[in-house]
Amino acid sequence: MEQEEYTKEEIDWSYIEFVDNQDILDLIDKKPGGIIALLDEACMLPRSTHETFAQKLYQTFKNHKRFVKPKLSRSDFTICHYAGDVTYQTELFLDKNKDYVIAEHQALLGASGCSFVSGLFPLLSDDSSKSSKFSSIGSRFKQQLQSLLETLSSTEPHYIRCVKPNSLLKPAIFENQNVLQQLRCGGVMEAIRISCAGYPTRRTFLEFIDRFGILAPDVLTGSSDEITAVRRLLEKVDLQGYQVGKTKVFLRSGQMAELDARRNEVLGRSANLIQRKVRSFLAKKSFIALRRSAVQIQTVCRGELARRVYQGLRREAASLKIQTRYRMHNARKAYTELSASALTIQSSLRGMAARKEIHFRRQTRAAIIIQTRCRQFLARLDYSRTRKAAITTQCFWRGKVARKELRKLKLAARETGALQAAKNKLEKQVEELTWRLQLEKRMRADLEESKSQENAKLQAALQEVQQQYKETKDTLVKEREAAKKVAEIAPVIKEVPVIDTELMNKLRDENDKLKTLVSSLEKKIDDTEKKYDETNKISEERLKKAMDAESKIDDLNMAMLRLQEKISNMETDEKVQRQALLSTPVRSMSEHLSIPIVPKNLENGYHEAEEPKEPQSAPPALKDYGNGDPKLKKSSAEKQQVSQHFLVLQLLL
Repeated sequence: MEQEEYTKEEIDWSYIEFVDNQDILDLIDKKPGGIIALLDEACMLPRSTHETFAQKLYQTFKNHKRFVKPKLSRSDFTICHYAGDVTYQTELFLDKNKDYVIAEHQALLGASGCSFVSGLFPLLSDDSSKSSKFSSIGSRFKQQLQSLLETLSSTEPHYIRCVKPNSLLKPAIFENQNVLQQLRCGGVMEAIRISCAGYPTRRTFLEFIDRFGILAPDVLTGSSDEITAVRRLLEKVDLQGYQVGKTKVFLRSGQMAELDARRNEVLGRSANLIQRKVRSFLAKKSFIALRRSAVQIQTVCRGELARRVYQGLRREAASLKIQTRYRMHNARKAYTELSASALTIQSSLRGMAARKEIHFRRQTRAAIIIQTRCRQFLARLDYSRTRKAAITTQCFWRGKVARKELRKLKLAARETGALQAAKNKLEKQVEELTWRLQLEKRMRADLEESKSQENAKLQAALQEVQQQYKETKDTLVKEREAAKKVAEIAPVIKEVPVIDTELMNKLRDENDKLKTLVSSLEKKIDDTEKKYDETNKISEERLKKAMDAESKIDDLNMAMLRLQEKISNMETDEKVQRQALLSTPVRSMSEHLSIPIVPKNLENGYHEAEEPKEPQSAPPALKDYGNGDPKLKKSSAEKQQVSQHFLVLQLLL
């Protein structure tokens, strides 16, 4: 901007090289494809994550010289700023960019009556609220930067750079390298270099002549234009390195301070001259006035002194006469006062002695009466206080006991409600168990019938197999006997050997068949016996389960009966206790604490009250409350038993 102004004013200057951050600004906030625009686009997409956002950045800016992808991370990226390289982590970019204040909420909080809350949430303009459907933190940040740049361009800003002197946060310690690095990163050194190379100070011709015309007033006397006047003024001041444009004067850094210093010197000299003239005039004027007033004061003082001397002489003569008259009057007055006071003192002393005597007699008589009345009053007061205290303690105790009873009744009512609910639950469970037991009984009967039928079938099969086995044994025995007979007859009959061998083969085949039949029958018998044992075991286990279920049902029925009896007993106890509480009236203390106080007259006029007797015993209701009601204790014990029964039932179920 400064160089554009140089060309506009047509002054001699050389181009100043400086580091331009426009490519970084385009990288961050360029509208179609900047980092903030891509971040808003990723926030608007439903399935985008920080990794997809990072991959999109890598693809978009892979050839950008200011954008670097780190080697050891998949979601980070590095931007080469003017101050140095900065690595950004994109894990929470999307969440933080979406974390914005809703426009309706901001309008609601901005309209708050509290100034603090309304200041935290200023109202947005209608254009900004309607401009975009999706408002993110990045877009708002860009809007704020744009408004800041507009205000900076419309004004003439002056910056203050804060430098941290050391990393220890202690006074009087300066780290040179740290301070220099901060100045370089903040752009202060570059700004100083650019300002020294260019013309940082510029003023219009009118402003320059108006401010520095006093340095050479003879230059402004002639009728010359502004440019020639400015040139002659600068030549008169002997300033080097300046430039005069069309409408402004351009000065190097430090030249404006030099001109201001010279102007301050001229103003200081003229101010000293003006002060000297004014002070001399004021001193002369004050001296003349002082001299005139001194003459007048002297004349007035001398006349006043003469008048005072004359008045003093007159007062001295008059005072002598007044003293003589006054002393005579005082002597006469003192004598008359002494005589009158002696008489009054004598009469008052005699009267005082007589009055004292009468007063002492009256006082002794009144003291006797007061003592009697006071002792009587104290005795009555003590009696009334003890009576009130007893009544209040009885009332407090009865109220306390009644409140305790009311709490216990409420707890009992709650517990009875819980017990009733548990009772209903247990009844449902008992019904379910009875239904299950009936089903098990039916199933058991069916199993027993099927088992008996199977047993009968198995027994019939066993009997048939045994009969077959016996028959086969008999046939085997017969065949063996026949074979023995044949073997005995075989050597005698030598003519038919072939017939004997065929019969033997047949017999052997039949024997083998019979053996296989016997073995198969034995296996079947063993299998049937095993099945029979297994069915017996299963039936015994089912019988045991059924017996256990019956015992559980009996226990549950007994527990239900006990619970019903206890609940009914508790209800009757509660009714009785409520009737007892309602029927016990609060008796008055006057019946129990009737303490007559009879004063005894003594010889000297005093009255002595009898000591109050001990109060009678409290009414029976209080005793019962103090000792504790056995019914309440029983009801609490029964409640504990009921809770134990509930636990047992739950364990059984």
